[in-house]
Amino acid sequence: MSKALGLLLLAAPVVYAVQMLRFRQAWNAATPHPATPDTSRPEQPAPPPPAERRHQAPYLSVLIAARNEAANLPLLLTDLQRQRLPASVFEVLVVDDHSTDATAEVVANAARTSSFSLRLLQLATLPGPVRTGKKAALEAAIAQANGAWVVCTDADCRVLPNWLLAHHQMQDATAHFVSGPVLLTGQGVLAALQGLELAGLVASGAAGILLHNPTMCNGANLSYRRASFAAVRGFSGNAHVASGDDEFLLHKLHAAYPAGIRFLKDRQAIVRTAAQPTLRQLLRQRVRWASKWQHYRTTAPRRLAVVVLAANVALAAGALALPWQPALGPWVLGSWVLKLGADVLFLLPVLHFFERRRWLAWVPVLQVAYAPYALLVGLAGYRGGYEWKGRQVKKQ
Repeated sequence: MSKALGLLLLAAPVVYAVQMLRFRQAWNAATPHPATPDTSRPEQPAPPPPAERRHQAPYLSVLIAARNEAANLPLLLTDLQRQRLPASVFEVLVVDDHSTDATAEVVANAARTSSFSLRLLQLATLPGPVRTGKKAALEAAIAQANGAWVVCTDADCRVLPNWLLAHHQMQDATAHFVSGPVLLTGQGVLAALQGLELAGLVASGAAGILLHNPTMCNGANLSYRRASFAAVRGFSGNAHVASGDDEFLLHKLHAAYPAGIRFLKDRQAIVRTAAQPTLRQLLRQRVRWASKWQHYRTTAPRRLAVVVLAANVALAAGALALPWQPALGPWVLGSWVLKLGADVLFLLPVLHFFERRRWLAWVPVLQVAYAPYALLVGLAGYRGGYEWKGRQVKKQ
């Protein structure tokens, strides 16, 4: 009996370990992005855009949806001023999503001295029915963008000087969507655990793309063709879901252009954003992320979610059953060693890329916390309602 239970406990971690090894191989096999100019040499100019692109000015439209981001936007706009891509090649559109602070004033003031084209759009003043939310903001920006490609980030992010250049170099004739890396910053245990979790999510999403079976990406760092967005009718079909402006679009574009999805493996393209400062804010953010899972129409993210959930449930179930079934000890130990070993093997090259190898020490801590955390977030996400940036979002 104990052997049968042990094998049952071990099954999901085995499947999980195989999946993580496949992800590690995909990550390691990915060709690093061609080196962009050295950030330690600010005098080095960016190369000009290819001749066939010069007639398109700008070629890139940077889209930023902002709600109550007056404190963060000046930092991001300063980063954009420092881009090594020529200012004539890109424009920036900031969409104010009904802010109650000085977000609009910050953008208007910055536009007066900006070296690149900087425009402010306000959802509250656009013609037609009043709309809110990130998808509405992005649709409004795309409708007025001039670039053949749009590059998306969030108002509370920071970017390096070669961020746009790295995206620019990935946008070849066969590309339709480019996903980039995102890193959480902050001090303390909570920030480290969040950073470790997101690094794993980013790398899993990258591996899925590299294996031609994409599951996830992050809206803080991505780009796509404006014509391709229109061809798949943008956010149509999921516009009612407040979250998912990134992953729903990824799935739709992969279905339409299966060979056109890329991951940008370049340290200079890493977008940084602050970890949530409190557990309450973290749970709100993760519930927002989880609320879109029930609306996925593709099987790859669902399969991955089941594998991850089953492995974590097996570890928790084994630990809980041990006092009543001590004979399960070797099987429980084996399942934990297998799961944690797979995580460490997968995360080693990923954290090396992000220059955060010290986070490996937090893998066991995150594993212990993950089962109740994932269950709570999953149930709350399935319920659908949550609060975000002072706005109550109801289940759709």
